[in-house]
Amino acid sequence: METIGVIGLGNMGIGMARNLVAAGFPVVGFDLRPERLALLAESGGIPAADCAEVGARSDAVFVMVMNGQQAREALLGADGAVRAMSKGDTVLMTATILPAEVRALEGPLAAAGVGLVDTPVSGGKPGADGGTLTLMAAARTDVLEANRGALEAISANLFHVGEEIGQGQTVKAALQALIGCTFAATFEALVMGVGSGVSGSTLFEVFRSSAVGSPLFEGCARQVLDRRFKGTGSHIGTMYKDLGISMAVAREAGAVMLTTSSAYEMFQAGISRYPDEDNWAVAKWLEEFAGTEVGW
Repeated sequence: METIGVIGLGNMGIGMARNLVAAGFPVVGFDLRPERLALLAESGGIPAADCAEVGARSDAVFVMVMNGQQAREALLGADGAVRAMSKGDTVLMTATILPAEVRALEGPLAAAGVGLVDTPVSGGKPGADGGTLTLMAAARTDVLEANRGALEAISANLFHVGEEIGQGQTVKAALQALIGCTFAATFEALVMGVGSGVSGSTLFEVFRSSAVGSPLFEGCARQVLDRRFKGTGSHIGTMYKDLGISMAVAREAGAVMLTTSSAYEMFQAGISRYPDEDNWAVAKWLEEFAGTEVGW
């Protein structure tokens, strides 16, 4: 059985590591925080001293960090994984970063004989914990197939979106634009309805039974109605970062993103007001303007 590395053991990475262990893979992982390394050890994985050790001990390495700069440092920095990886090994880029940032990794990795799968994920912490993530994978078909076992261990849906590196991140940018706009519209609709005297439970039942009803709507609305703004595994900083990527991709494509830009500004206001809370805190910012509070 191949040994799989995981760099970045946050809310997403630790769930992925646990599912890889459950699937029978030996798992080596690294995170800057000692407490996350302890969680890996408790889950049956092997903590590493740095990214280079992960690379040296693994046949394929998942990278689940916050941004492109962290991804590049984890792979190509002084203690980067690629420096210790062998020819024929693979990097599985599950972090959400700019398409240009993942494309910039392709050349250095190819020079080292290391393959690359550009495969951002969707599903959040519940998907990572449950092994039900959706993967948007861009890679040569042979590289993807060689790593299918590890990818399927963390996912319920694996889409091969193209062979060109960067296409995975582009699909994720488009998806996050849609998700961010859905969240923003849900917040606005709930605040408007409750502020006009309708109960939150009535709005929820009508909305969920209409054409807009979906697991995405229900999950979002329940967090606001339950007043759960922290510790839900969906930190506002992640969506704000992702919507920034969506806007950057749109600029490069020459696409007009009027609704997405509004959602981005809402999340920017939300993160300025509630920097330590989750996505749903944007609704509190809207409530302040309306002088109301959404609840059941």
